[in-house]
Amino acid sequence: MESSLSSLHDHHHFTQSLNFRTGNPLRSSKRSSLRTPKLGFRISSTISSSTTQQDKAAASSVYVPTPQSRDLRTPHSGYHFDGTTRKFFEGWYFKVSIPERRQSFCFMYSVENPAFQKPLTALELAQNGQRSTGVGAQILGAYDKYICQYSEESQNFWGSREELMLGNTFIAEKQSKPPNKEVPPKEFDSRVVEGFQVTPLWHQGSIRDDGRSDYVETVPTARWEYSTRPIYGWGDVGSKQKSTAGWLAAFPVFEPHWQICMAGWIEWDGERFEFEDAPSYSEKNWGGAFPRKWFWVQCNVFEGATGEVALTAGGGLRQLPGLTETFENAALIGVHYGGKFYEFVPWNGLVSWEVAPWGYWSIVAENETYMVELEATTEDPGTTLRAPTLEAGLAPACKDTCFGDLKLKMWERRYDGSKGKACSMSGTQIN
Repeated sequence: MESSLSSLHDHHHFTQSLNFRTGNPLRSSKRSSLRTPKLGFRISSTISSSTTQQDKAAASSVYVPTPQSRDLRTPHSGYHFDGTTRKFFEGWYFKVSIPERRQSFCFMYSVENPAFQKPLTALELAQNGQRSTGVGAQILGAYDKYICQYSEESQNFWGSREELMLGNTFIAEKQSKPPNKEVPPKEFDSRVVEGFQVTPLWHQGSIRDDGRSDYVETVPTARWEYSTRPIYGWGDVGSKQKSTAGWLAAFPVFEPHWQICMAGWIEWDGERFEFEDAPSYSEKNWGGAFPRKWFWVQCNVFEGATGEVALTAGGGLRQLPGLTETFENAALIGVHYGGKFYEFVPWNGLVSWEVAPWGYWSIVAENETYMVELEATTEDPGTTLRAPTLEAGLAPACKDTCFGDLKLKMWERRYDGSKGKACSMSGTQIN
């Protein structure tokens, strides 16, 4: 009998560009030489209960400055802007799941065309064409409510070229200079009224909804502060972390793939969420704009298998460089378990998928050693979010939800290409 692993209802994340259906297998004659380690998902809790009771002391987050060298740093971790006037965006995503509350918080930051720190002048428009400029901060939070703060100016944005570190000041304290690098939390609070800073080990901020999102249920303000401990990058623990390679390097599968929020709090719509040892996830992407169409599924909270299991899968339609309207499809699946990374990408095997306009995602893949299947469904209508677009800058362009069901199955691959021994995944099926 096949062994399967299912997610807790509402902890994985589905995102998709609007109006997208595809079924497109990708094949590669190139096979990677992978060893076959013994696989098994153990039953051992790594997630302690969140502390949300009023009579409990607030979770104590501990700030640690980012070291100059650290484990699990993946390629492309730093800020990619090269100072030129070419069309450019970069985006970052940080997710915190609180299993006991069955809620998640997804923080999304973006910067567009930072060569122009303010909206283009008439002369700049004539020389460079239409460009969107600015910095955005979005949160898809508890109960699928939303907040967005956006500025057309980027002079108060900063990012490290060597490390996953960035920040922005929307409004500074009077007579205070906005930070241009990581600063201790108390200094940040003394200099920034509305803004954020984030590193591999620390995340804090305060933003206010700017009233631009009347099409969705919003919250007026949000504040947060928490520390993190990276667990997985994009590769095996203890090994050199790797890039996804090729154009998929601009897909959301980066630094770090999975981590633990050691402690912290989020204030959301008048409610305070406190947590310790909550699972977290982060990623980044960059380029001229998002792919024309895309889909993405991510989950790191699985019912009945509370060990270190994390999944990322995504794909999309991207325009190839050049003067012609030529596009390509590609997709990938990445699974982490117990320090080992299982990667399914077009250059080491086969990835195929069937994706509905909304509510159903089916992705299957195989490489030389393993076969994997995932099926994700949701009855939630989703929340419309913004994404960097070529036509309109940061605009409503995709739907997202943190509520749904996901089933993950994995097998060893027989020499003839058939399914062999099912990987030992302990979990309760959710239908």
